[in-house]
Amino acid sequence: MSEQQSEMSFLDHLEVLRWTLVRSSIAIFAFGMLAFVMKDFIFNTILLAPKDPSFVTYRFLCSVSKLLGTDGLCIDEIPFIVQSRTMAGQFSAHIWTSIAFGFILAFPYIIWEVWKFMKPALYDKEKKSAKGFILISSFLFFIGILFGYYVITPLSINFLGSYRVSDEVRNNTDLSSYIGLLKSSCLAAGFIFELPIIIYFLTKMGLVTPEFLKKYRKYALVMVLILAAIITPPDIISQVIVAIPMIILYEVSIKISKFIIKKQEKEKSKAIIK
Repeated sequence: MSEQQSEMSFLDHLEVLRWTLVRSSIAIFAFGMLAFVMKDFIFNTILLAPKDPSFVTYRFLCSVSKLLGTDGLCIDEIPFIVQSRTMAGQFSAHIWTSIAFGFILAFPYIIWEVWKFMKPALYDKEKKSAKGFILISSFLFFIGILFGYYVITPLSINFLGSYRVSDEVRNNTDLSSYIGLLKSSCLAAGFIFELPIIIYFLTKMGLVTPEFLKKYRKYALVMVLILAAIITPPDIISQVIVAIPMIILYEVSIKISKFIIKKQEKEKSKAIIK
């Protein structure tokens, strides 16, 4: 850490943070504009695809169902239509959807900006791992987005779009509600998949240990099941499908925490010997 960096005042740090937020916002706006002009592709090919019975997830589930000797998971139709009931409904959905896509596409750059903000407080060895941090964080986030899009969203749309309390009641879903479901499912999954990164930093700061994570594993499992129940339809199969990767991520986080602790202990031992 340089002398100039160590002497930065609180206001200097706020100024650096301000420009970090400004540059991140510009990146989101730039990618959002790109998404805005690609309206047909964004809405017809991506957003509205999960309500089509020929969507890849439904075809996969149908194939698995037939292998098991049944067609219980095959879907012929999803009986609801997407509509806009306000004058500015479609334009508003277009704007906010573009911003959401802008954030997703700009995520690697945002992570890089966050890393630059944290960089003065890091040791030289930690600074060298910047590329790995950005790549792994972005990879986990995008995997989470894909998991939300191809798993959570189709399960939710199929269940909620087909559910009826009476044959007299038709499902006409508002555009904002449909996009809100898709957006929350994908972004929630994207941030959940960042769990190993969060555990990495909490371990580095001494707030979490492998023993702590193991001790509270059963409570974490309950929390995972509750979270899976919140972001999925209220059926057991969907909750289990979503809970499995979350449990795997938790176990991976324990391994990461254990690795960090061992590394810190080795560094302490070397320092004592010197």
